[in-house]
Amino acid sequence: MAAGASGSYAINGVELLQPTSGRWLPKSPVGVSGDGHAIYSGVREFEIKWQLTAPSDVYQVQTFFNAITNTGTVVVDLPRFAYSSYEFYSYSGCVLREPEQDVYFSEYQTDILLLVTNIRT
Repeated sequence: MAAGASGSYAINGVELLQPTSGRWLPKSPVGVSGDGHAIYSGVREFEIKWQLTAPSDVYQVQTFFNAITNTGTVVVDLPRFAYSSYEFYSYSGCVLREPEQDVYFSEYQTDILLLVTNIRT
């Protein structure tokens, strides 16, 4: 991992349209130790959402996914996890889930969701 230089959401150095929201998802326990402590995965997930998006912006996100589909990874600039200030950080080795989208509104697509997984913080 290295400090991100973009200062905004980006995939492989290409800035994305500013999302409506972004959040670190809580880890779910994958098990419980013999003494009752939760056991968590070593990786995190981050959710990026856009409420109303032009088809060209959805195409950009879908293209990133298509390029890495089953075997590739990307570097994603996200707000740094649990840090003392709001700054972006480049997380390498990330995997993208296929972007989800809801209905069309006029010429725009609504409720676009991109899940970034395999993030080592």
